[in-house]
Amino acid sequence: MSNLDAVIVGAGLAGICCARALAKEGVSFQLIEASDSVGGRVRTERVDGFLLDRGFQVLLTAYPEALAQLDYDRLQLCAFAPGAMVRCDGRFYRIPDPWREPGTFMTSLFSPVGGLADKFRLSRIRSSVVSRTIEEIFDGEDISTMQALRRRQISQAMIDRFFKPFIGGVMLDPKLTVSNRLFEFVFKMFAEGDAAVPAEGIQAIPRQLAETLPAGTIRFNERVHSIGRNQVKLSTGEILQAKHVVVATEGPEASRLLGFERTVSSRSVCTLYFAAKEAPVEEPMLVLSGSSRGPINNLAVMNVVAPGYAPAGENLVSITVLGWPSRDDQTVVSMVRGQLRHWYGLVADEWRLLRMYRIEHGLPVVSPMEWQQQSRLAPGLYVCGDHRSTPSMQGAMESGRLTGESVIREMRGQPDPVTRVRKDEPRLSEIKDPDQE
Repeated sequence: MSNLDAVIVGAGLAGICCARALAKEGVSFQLIEASDSVGGRVRTERVDGFLLDRGFQVLLTAYPEALAQLDYDRLQLCAFAPGAMVRCDGRFYRIPDPWREPGTFMTSLFSPVGGLADKFRLSRIRSSVVSRTIEEIFDGEDISTMQALRRRQISQAMIDRFFKPFIGGVMLDPKLTVSNRLFEFVFKMFAEGDAAVPAEGIQAIPRQLAETLPAGTIRFNERVHSIGRNQVKLSTGEILQAKHVVVATEGPEASRLLGFERTVSSRSVCTLYFAAKEAPVEEPMLVLSGSSRGPINNLAVMNVVAPGYAPAGENLVSITVLGWPSRDDQTVVSMVRGQLRHWYGLVADEWRLLRMYRIEHGLPVVSPMEWQQQSRLAPGLYVCGDHRSTPSMQGAMESGRLTGESVIREMRGQPDPVTRVRKDEPRLSEIKDPDQE
């Protein structure tokens, strides 16, 4: 038993940022994490000298919350080159970003990835999102990205060759059913900043955030069995008493613990890492599959972007396959190798598979798409995460911070400025005490 001001369940970005907000005000808390490290989905594993992020992940440096909470210099961020390399019609085409790379306008204008009209319409989309605030973007119409692109008269060829692999890859949604609000927000972030990774892997982000937390406030390898009114029951049977409970897990686990009638759905992704003696791409640029043939959505040579991702004399090739492949792992690897052989020749057969990650809960499915949903479900009970905001690092970090601030307001008897509650969320009376089970 214990008597804390707060217990936070989950040490991902949301849980850490919630804890940081509480720590600044001297609030006592315990952060309970089921795994052996911080980060949640934002994890990095070292294998044979390579840094393998669990899923291809980048930090968009224009994220407002990241700018406020992270020290970019200490992270030693390494940026991807703006634009992309697109594979279509049997060859690769370099598609630069003419706004970020002056002098490349004509190259971009006459590339075969979309017609001239598409390029001008893309320019208008960019101008539109850059000129509006994030709040104004989220006040826009909540229609699908595909609907919005068709309304803007973007050709089907441009959608298939660029938007599906690029935006669909970012949001793990190749059909572009995700809200146009999220598309415009992400497009704005790409336009205003870089896509980058820390020199020591993506998990350097949550590690840096957690550095400021008081010693002993995080408990690892502790799974939560259930939560109740002002209580958290661990799988060991231990019960933690707290005035406030914050559930900061990924969406499906939050649904289980809180008893939501509607389970938070997730988009899945599969990432494969290969070691190669020669880099198939010499620029720090994302490679997109502009064809529906083959499982690969995008490819990147990580050490060309950030040299520390691979040991000397080696290259780390990251490959993303969207969704949850129905085939077994060996078949998926064989299919990926077949597509790589078609792209790069027989040398791809020599690449050594390091790891294959199937990530069931890559990103939450959020509908309707809103900037923030209320974190306070009932007195003393909160939930946060990117499933309550934008499915992104920005959404997770901001949701966590705002939840911490909401807890502090409740402790001080101050009103919470956000009052909207979804119908499928539980009332406090519906949450059982763990010791009554």
